[in-house]
Amino acid sequence: MKFTNIAILAGALLLAPLAIAQSSGAHWVATWAAAEQQPRVAPPPPPAQANAPAAATAAPRPTPPPSAFKNQTVRMIVRTSIGGSRVRVHLSNAFGTAPLAIGAVHIALRGKDSAIAPGTDKPLLFNGKPSTTIPPGAEMLTDAADFDVPKLSDLAVSVYVPDDTGAATAHALGLHTTYISKEGDFTTQPEIADAVTSQSWYWLSSVDVMAPADASAIVAFGDSITDGATSTPNTDRSWPSVLAQRLLADPATANIAVVNEGISGNRVLADGAGVSALARFDRDVLSIAGAKWVTIMESINDIGMSAGAVPADALIGGLRQMIERAHTHGIKVIGCTLTPYVGARYASDAGETVREAVNNFIRSGAFDAVFDFDKVTQDPANPKQILPAYNISDHLHPNDAGYKAMADSIDLSIFAEKRAPASGSR
Repeated sequence: MKFTNIAILAGALLLAPLAIAQSSGAHWVATWAAAEQQPRVAPPPPPAQANAPAAATAAPRPTPPPSAFKNQTVRMIVRTSIGGSRVRVHLSNAFGTAPLAIGAVHIALRGKDSAIAPGTDKPLLFNGKPSTTIPPGAEMLTDAADFDVPKLSDLAVSVYVPDDTGAATAHALGLHTTYISKEGDFTTQPEIADAVTSQSWYWLSSVDVMAPADASAIVAFGDSITDGATSTPNTDRSWPSVLAQRLLADPATANIAVVNEGISGNRVLADGAGVSALARFDRDVLSIAGAKWVTIMESINDIGMSAGAVPADALIGGLRQMIERAHTHGIKVIGCTLTPYVGARYASDAGETVREAVNNFIRSGAFDAVFDFDKVTQDPANPKQILPAYNISDHLHPNDAGYKAMADSIDLSIFAEKRAPASGSR
């Protein structure tokens, strides 16, 4: 009887934070996320030529970061949007072909480089245990942990994998430095010395916080222009990052998170860099904790990679599918017009015709709101081209100033309206 009472008391103590949260209306909201992709394995170097001149072989190629791991710790840096009093982390083996053994996971506030802020390290558990195994194609949540997550802060998430992972599920364009250890579990270490670095995230798909009842999330869903390609690494200057900063600075929108589910090179109708937008929509949008809005900026890669051969009606049909699926889950949908691309490597006259047709549809009223990024970034002297001040040289991707202009053009009153409860947890 004595042991039974102890067990009941322990269970009550574990459930107490949940009961308090439920009574106050607090709920899980994603503060950060990244879209998972198929592993990218670096091709082997070309074979050396027997009679090649010495000068041709003198400069070695830089060693690419690893795509598979064994008995190593990977410390990843993520930037929060909203804050919260409790935290949980999602790890994904979505594209793994074998079970993924996780030996330990720790979270901390980031100090500098790979270092964590003293006194902030926290182990995360899985069903009360420090380790777990994630089946192929699956995702695993850590247990909730008391941990004060500040808004707009850098977190260090350290994952130790004891066994050979094979090619790792990852997000290729992390735009934040990841630190990869030599052999061993370094999850508790203040820093990772002599680390190999990468700018990808591995297995880490989202970080959720326990947030107030009126908190919710905007999911930025798209391709490279949402992913932040060509923005300055380690500075959080993609347009979703700048939007998050604007929202949190305004008292009327200070409980709204922004999570970035862009994938550079992604397409609506075909797999390639990541599976197609239609194939990943449920995982990367509908399952996000606290999602209330989704912004969609996709189609330019379908247009460019087909030299304009993809019919506008097919792309519009794909966008309509995503609108309907989001509305079924109570998520409002914001259409983002496609920015100018004439002068880009894969631009064509036929493609420009399709781009304009897709933009006309986006402006037609099918979406709950529109971000007219086309108008924001175009050159007034030639509206089919990106403004030179926003162009990094490829005539497609904005620079930091261009991304800021896009985020600054967004009317925050769209989100400051009286907010209904957000959708369910991921």
